[in-house]
Amino acid sequence: MKTYHPPPFVTRGGILYQYKGTKLVLRPQFLFVQPSSTARRMMKLSSNYETEANLTTDEEAAKPPTHKSEDDVVDWDGPDDPKNPLNWSGTKSFGHVVIVAVLSMVVNIASTMVAPAMEGVSRDLEITNMTLATLAVSIYLLGFALGPLVISSLSEMYGRLIVYHVCNTIFVIFVVACALSKTTAQFIIFRFITGCAGAAPLSLGGGTIADVIPIEKRGAAAALFGLGPLLGPVLGPVIGGFIAEAKDWRWTFWVVAILGGAAGIGTFIFMRETHPNTLLERKAVYLRRATGNPHLRSKFDRGLTKQQIIVAALVRPTKLLIFSPIVLVLSIYVALIFGLLYLLFATFSMVFEGQYGFSTGISGLAYLGLGVGELLGLLLFGILSDRLLKAKMAAANVQESKPEYRLVLMMWFPPVIGPGLFIYGWSAYYQVHWMVPIFGTFIVGFGAFFVIMPSQLYLVDLFGSDAAASALGANILLRSMFGAFLPLAGSHMYATLNYGWGNTLLGFLALAFAPVPILFYRYGEWLRSRTTVKL
Repeated sequence: MKTYHPPPFVTRGGILYQYKGTKLVLRPQFLFVQPSSTARRMMKLSSNYETEANLTTDEEAAKPPTHKSEDDVVDWDGPDDPKNPLNWSGTKSFGHVVIVAVLSMVVNIASTMVAPAMEGVSRDLEITNMTLATLAVSIYLLGFALGPLVISSLSEMYGRLIVYHVCNTIFVIFVVACALSKTTAQFIIFRFITGCAGAAPLSLGGGTIADVIPIEKRGAAAALFGLGPLLGPVLGPVIGGFIAEAKDWRWTFWVVAILGGAAGIGTFIFMRETHPNTLLERKAVYLRRATGNPHLRSKFDRGLTKQQIIVAALVRPTKLLIFSPIVLVLSIYVALIFGLLYLLFATFSMVFEGQYGFSTGISGLAYLGLGVGELLGLLLFGILSDRLLKAKMAAANVQESKPEYRLVLMMWFPPVIGPGLFIYGWSAYYQVHWMVPIFGTFIVGFGAFFVIMPSQLYLVDLFGSDAAASALGANILLRSMFGAFLPLAGSHMYATLNYGWGNTLLGFLALAFAPVPILFYRYGEWLRSRTTVKL
């Protein structure tokens, strides 16, 4: 076979290229003295990137390529590339975590803020059915369940940043629409759309953290992000109760619109694209134009059309639920605990207003038991999570962590949820001093944090930046469905079993799932090796 030996230089488009081995390299110093317009454009582009193209003879250049070379793959410029979000400064990275945490807090506050004002909503919109009134609140969570299916596909095609911007804009618009609602149908439809748009930070937030924070430092970042789904629904009724007393129910939505608008402005000013797939695809597009090589592609490029990307992103969360036992069982556990929290929210007004005589505003303070428990959980999680991870790595004498190390705290604390529900239920049933049921909810909130947060971080570490949004989307899908529909059965359950036995049943359900993290900690790696899901 005849071997082709290239000359040391070659001219293309008015530009002089030099060969390095079998590669054709463009450098500014090899331009002609009188460059063409193409050369001038290339000289400008080459200040940003040194581009390499596959070597071909003149005859070969005229033929369509039969394959794509590995040299056409666009990657980061080494492990320290400053354009890789993992190499951003600590301030910039943490700033993005704070922004996502604020967005998450706002959309979760909106989920329950109207709850204390539902009497006014029912009166103005002529809602006479208790189940319909409960649905008007919980339909928002149905949006949380379905929104990520679309949001994840859009983020794969266009990146995370534009999806954050668009969804936040839609969120604010339809929050205002809720405030202006004249009929029950309008109110429920607008609440649902608001929930769909509000799912963006929940669906994409874990991926954003994976984009900008290395694995060994994600504990504190994940704890901050976890405040939204847990503390937001607690703060919502506290704020909403006092607003409903001072103004009316429509003002609860005006306040949410103001918060959402402020968060959106902060996002627009300070946030940048973090999705590595999107950033490398943009770099590939840039280099294709610069070099004229149409075959340059991102290392994440799977050769799919936009339609295929949409279908894959829509199917991926469901695929994970069906074919990954880890995702399925963890999602069911998280969904159960999330549903229990929203079931408790539905009972607070009946317990503290009906049995203890609290006013609408003061009854909102009863939610603070859960909130303080979750804050204590946040504090402990932020302190212990990364330290335990490093200790486990040191004990195993390994340089890379295993995702299962994130489950240690999930083994320790969630078993207290059951006793917390027992205390809340029986003290409310016997009308013991109001501090006792609130103490019970404090225990529940503390334990719930260590179910929801470690499981999310486990999924992020397990699937990485690329698939984290889909794994969390599967998780959010189930937990939001439970949060939306479990409260609908609450009034009937408590009417049949009373607060004592009803919460005892829930407590035993929570205890039944307590061994799950222990099993995954011991056998998770073995299970993963035998149940690989092709995404």
